[in-house]
This record gives sequence, structure tokens and C-alpha cells, in this order.
Amino acid sequence: MQRVVVTGLGTVSPLGCSTPEFWASIVAGKSGVTRITRFDPTGFDTQIAAEVKDFRAEDFLDRKEIRRTDLFVQYGISASIEAVAAAGLTNPNGLDLDRAGVIVGSGVGGIATLEEQHSNLIEKGPTRVSPFFIPMMIADMAAGMISIQLGYRGPNFAAVSACASGAHAIGEAFRMLVKNEADLIVTGGTEAAITPLSIGGFASMKAMSTRNDDPDHASRPFDRQRDGFVMGEGAGIAVLETLEHAKARGAEILAEVVGYGATADAHHMTAPSPAGEGAARAMRLALKEAGLPVGAVDYINAHGTSTPLNDKFETMAVKGVFGDHARELAISSTKSMTGHLLGAAGGIEFNICVLAVKNGILPPTINYQDPDPDCDLDYVPNQARPAKVDVAMSNSLGFGGHNVALLIKRYEP
Repeated sequence: MQRVVVTGLGTVSPLGCSTPEFWASIVAGKSGVTRITRFDPTGFDTQIAAEVKDFRAEDFLDRKEIRRTDLFVQYGISASIEAVAAAGLTNPNGLDLDRAGVIVGSGVGGIATLEEQHSNLIEKGPTRVSPFFIPMMIADMAAGMISIQLGYRGPNFAAVSACASGAHAIGEAFRMLVKNEADLIVTGGTEAAITPLSIGGFASMKAMSTRNDDPDHASRPFDRQRDGFVMGEGAGIAVLETLEHAKARGAEILAEVVGYGATADAHHMTAPSPAGEGAARAMRLALKEAGLPVGAVDYINAHGTSTPLNDKFETMAVKGVFGDHARELAISSTKSMTGHLLGAAGGIEFNICVLAVKNGILPPTINYQDPDPDCDLDYVPNQARPAKVDVAMSNSLGFGGHNVALLIKRYEP
């Protein structure tokens, strides 16, 4: 069995289109939520989102490729290029490309392309549907195009499990590396779902915040006044390697991945199981695989969506798993700053956990102003906090009852 380490990170986010810029904004407690500019949101119940700004696809794709790829693919490619460069893998010489893989998840894939091409069908007829419609739309295309861009010929697929997609992708990459089925895997999640149909659908479910007059404070996980999530977009990508492979090429090791738990609620299409039972089982499985006691965990990056049921039940799940230690844990929801990146959330929040371990900083939960008595743990309110973080856990929960917990540990030779 192989040990698995993280050697590179890449990020496209509402708080910056590079990992250093993103991390600086997280530590500063900035909000990336604004009024939607991607389309005119007038008439929508929800008119706010956390959009990616200043993204330049032309920096790494030519015009033809840009026209033939959905934005979620472009985000994934950009973050992967950054992650690979940060890992010192820009020159593939000496790399066994047959043992280099790409596993990248997306919750909804190319929904912007779907909307655009459906309009073409209705308004102009079937002959005006683009021949690139299908490959631009399908959720696996980020993983496929990243592998083409990098030339990696190893394991290659997409995880699609709603808001747990990015976390599932990382977990499955971890498992393949543990079993020595690859040397390295570029993995994470990517999403670009700030579209009229997507916003309209989530708003109709009454799942999203309608605090349109105060976007900076709209995402407020664990706060008594929370009224729904705020959609975000972007990509979080990491390079995972076997320790043996990373050491052989002299790579800088950022952290070690030591546990992965995945479960199903088997309860409801959209509501979490009572008391967060499914999430609790995922956390226990990750701890069991890592061989760690509950007291070893210093920090949890919670799923923390800013919805009434999720935050209450996730808090209950943490208490159920960690017992008395739950009161000692630092917990935060960085969705308070980034919004909810859907299928990319697990990827970007995994990156945050790696950086928290590496840099000894606990990211805050901003907008925590009116404590909810049902959510009474330490959510690192409003300001980042210096602290030694030896072990971090990242939780991701998705519609359909999908639960994932990932454990990241400070690397020790």
C-alpha cells in the first residue's frame, strides 16, 4: 500500500484565479458575492452569486479551443495547468504518462452550453444546433480535455455526485494511488453553473439566499439568520502522487492524504438524513482508514451551505462523531466567502485544507453575527486564526444523499 501526498494546487475562484491570490483573500475574510453580471437577473428571486472575475482563457487556449469548450472545462484546464506547474511537472520528460491520470468531477457539466444550444434549437431549428454541443456539455469533458492538454494517459474519468463530485474525485484518485494503480493523478472539481436556468431552478426550490440587497452578507453559514446558499463557480485542482514517486523526483510535499469516507443517506432527493447520520458515517470511515482517533483532528472545513437543515444536521453529525472533542475543534465554512461551487466545492475546499495544514492558519466563517443555538460549536467566526493544524477534514454533501469526508495530514517523512 502506498502513501499519498499532495504536491501541487490550482485554483480558479470568485476570490482570485490563482492559488496564492485565492488563499490571501480567504485569510483576509473577503466575500466574493456580488449582483449577477453573467446575465440580467432582474425578475429572479435570487439575483446574487459568487462569479469568477478576470478569467482569461486566451492565456492557455487558442480561439478555436475556446469556442469548442464550455466554461467549466476552461476553469478545470486553467486550475490544472497551475497545479501541475506548482508541482514541478511542467516538463513531462521522465514521467511515465501511462501512469499519470486525471479524475475531475463536475456536478452539472456544461449547463451554459445546454441552454444556449436549446435556444438555437427552438429559435432557429435543429440544423443550427452546434456539432460541438454534446462534447461541450457532458460532465466528463473537463477530465478528458485536461488529459489531452497534459498528455496524461493513465486513469481518466469524472465523478458526478452533485455537490460531492469534486470530493469523490479526490477520494477515488487517492484510492487508486494507494493501490499503486498510478504514480500521480490530477484531481478535483470544476463548475460554471451561474446561468438563468440554473439560478431559476435552485431559486424555485427555495434553496438560495434572497438577500439581494446585501450580497456581501448573504452567505452566512451557522448563523441564525441564514436563508439559503449562494451559488459560486470555479475549479479546485490538486496533484496527488504516491510518496515514492514524489520523493524520487524531489517534489515539494504540501501535505499527506490519509483517509476517505463515502456513504449514502438513502433518505431523500435533496434533504439530508436526520441528525446528519450519513455524513457522520463518512467521517467515521475516513478516520478509520487513517487510523486516527477523533482527538487527532484539529480543523474541519464543513460543507456548511448556509441552509437551515444542512448547517444544523452537520453540526449534529460532528457532535455525534467527535463527542467531547467537538468543543475543541475549529470548524469553518469557507462558502461564506466563495459561495457554493456545487461540484467544484469539494476540490476548492480540499485545497483550503491543504493550505491550512501547510500554513498554520484557520480560515474564518464570515458573516457569523447571530449565533444559532442549534449551531453552537467553534466556527472560527469572522477572522482567520493562527493555529497549528496537524490534521484537517473536508466534508462534502450532495443532493441524492452523497456524503464524502477527506482527511489531510501534515506530512512527516
